[in-house]
Amino acid sequence: MRLVLTNDDGFDAPGLSALEQACQGLGQVWVAAPDQPHSACGHRFTERQDIEVTAASQTKFRIHGTPADCSRMAIGPLELQPDWILAGINSGANLGLDCFPSGTVAAAREAAAHGTPAMALSLFIGPDRKMDWSRCQELVAELLPIFLARKPEPGWFWNLNLPGHRLHQVEADQWVECPVDSQPLPLEFRRVQGGFRYAGVYHQRRRQSGADVALCMEGNITASLMAVQPTCRPQPNQPA
Repeated sequence: MRLVLTNDDGFDAPGLSALEQACQGLGQVWVAAPDQPHSACGHRFTERQDIEVTAASQTKFRIHGTPADCSRMAIGPLELQPDWILAGINSGANLGLDCFPSGTVAAAREAAAHGTPAMALSLFIGPDRKMDWSRCQELVAELLPIFLARKPEPGWFWNLNLPGHRLHQVEADQWVECPVDSQPLPLEFRRVQGGFRYAGVYHQRRRQSGADVALCMEGNITASLMAVQPTCRPQPNQPA
C-alpha cells in the first residue's frame, strides 16, 4: 500500500510527524506537504504561478503551494500513485462547518475528487490548549487499519476528529460515525483600529445533538463520511 501524507499546518508540523509515525508498518509512506502553514485556506489551489517542489529526501517533498495543490501534485506530476492520501494530523478540530475553510479537509476532498481514497485527521484542542501528540499518534496508529479497510465509495472521503482534551480516556475502538453539524460558528467580533477582529469562542459554538461537534467535544472520536459533490435539491416542476 502506498500512503501519501499531507496537511495544512506545514511540512515541519508535529501533527504530520505523528501521522508519519502512526503509518509505520502499513506500507510505503510518502510525504507531499506544504512548505509553509496554510491553515484555513480552504480549497484554494495554484493556477497562475509556478509550484516549486523541493525534495527533502527520496520520499518527502516540500510543496510550495496549498494543501489541495499537494494532493494534485502527488496524483499528477510527482506520480506517487497513492492508494490513499491522508491529510493531518491537524492542530485543531475540523468539525461541522469548519470543513469549508479547512485546508486539511480540502486536501482529502481534492484527492477523492480524483478517485483516490482519502481521509482528513484532526485533533480537537480543548480549553486547556494541551496537545498530547504521543497519545494522538498511538490512537491514530490503531485507527488507521480500521479505516483503511473501510475504503469510501468513489466521491466520498473520511473526516476524522480526535477529542484532544480526553485522549487518555478514549480507546480507538470507541469511535462514532456521525453526521456533520450544520450550525454556524459564533458571529462575534471586536473592534480594532481600522476594523474588526474575530472574537468568537470555538468551545462555545452552537451544536446539534448527535452530530460531530457535540460528540467530539463530549470526548468521542468522530468519523464522518463526506461527499465531494455538494447535493442539490431538485427544483419543482422541472422536467426529468
